[in-house]
Order: sequence, then C-alpha cells, then structure tokens
Amino acid sequence: MDLFSHSWTALRAAVAELPDEDFQRPSGCAGWLVRDLVCHLVIDAQDVLITLVTPAETEPTVNAATYWHVADQPPTGEDPLDALTVRLAAAYEDPALLRFHLDDVGSAAGRAAGLADPGARVSTQDQVLTVADYLTAYVLEWTLHHLDLIAHLPSASANVTRPTGEGLARSRALLESIAGSPFPRSFTDETALLVGTGRRTATDAERSELGELALRLPLVLG
Repeated sequence: MDLFSHSWTALRAAVAELPDEDFQRPSGCAGWLVRDLVCHLVIDAQDVLITLVTPAETEPTVNAATYWHVADQPPTGEDPLDALTVRLAAAYEDPALLRFHLDDVGSAAGRAAGLADPGARVSTQDQVLTVADYLTAYVLEWTLHHLDLIAHLPSASANVTRPTGEGLARSRALLESIAGSPFPRSFTDETALLVGTGRRTATDAERSELGELALRLPLVLG
C-alpha cells in the first residue's frame, strides 16, 4: 500500500514540475505526447477510484501478475479509447488545467488507496482481485508511465522527480513474474522494464544475455 502511494506521489510530482513546453514533447508511449500521457493518468486515477468502490463477493480470479493482459503487438493508436485520450488531452489547451485535474483526481485516488482494506476484494474489467494485488499491479503502471513521462525530456528538465528505487525494483519483480523468467542480473531495473516492455530495443549484447527470453519479448501489457 505504501509503495503504491510513493510511486503515485512521485509520478504526480514529476508532472507538476514540468514546464508548459514539455507537454508538447513526445512521451515514451508511441504516438502520444506528454500531454496525452498525463490525460491518460487522469483516466487511470478515475479507474482506481471506481475500482476501489466496486466490491466483489466472489473469490479472486487474478492476482497482481495475471491481472495484466499480454498482447502480441504494440498499440497502433487506432483503439477508440486511445484516440479519445488524444482528443481529450488537446481540449485542455492550457497545461495548467491538465495539471490541476490530475492533482485533484489523483490526490483523491491516493487517499482512497490509503483508506482501503488490503484484503478486500474488488472487481474491474470482469475480474476479481484483492485490493493489495490491484494496487501492486498499479505500481507497475505508475512506474512504466513515469519512465514514459521523462523519456524525451531535455537536459534542462533533468531535475524532474524520477521513479522511486523501490517502485522500479518491485515493478521489475512483477514483470519477471509476468514473463515467467528473470532478467539478467546485469540489467538495471530501468533497463529490464524498458527492454522488457519494448520501450527500448535491446542491444545485441543485451539480447545475447537475455537468451531464450529475448524470443518472448516485448511484453506488451494492457
């Protein structure tokens, strides 16, 4: 629960620190500007709020790892929700409005997570899982999107808050669970996440170290 809070707080701090011009830069999500990604984070925060007040009585059907759907191909941008996110982000016009909305809804999502019972069961996307597993899955979501947010920032923005070390480590462990195999010990947590999810192409040396795991990458999470 604390790790969810720390990861989410760090990500929202990074958004708050961005100058207006950085909202027009590309993000680490293919086809999305930084403003599109921030708009997606607003929608994510809404999803957290909705899920935490959607109790389930049945046994869990997934955990933090199996919650994720692994696709064969990366997003093309043709998904209706992806397209809606881009249009909605553009409608904000002033980055200050987008910052405010994320802070407003995001703070509420953080408070709701802090008040939730870790052992309670909730329902989302026709699946049931414990609050603890749901929030653990979102540590991976926040950490990957934090890396996406800062992927193409100029050196002048180098002082923007980075993902927490704990969040990177826990996200790597969860990605390894999803992959069914550990990444090479020589990989940093950030490298494992970027290469593992296809956000960066592995070098020849890295592919050699990955061995058979390279054949199963990237893991496109949705």
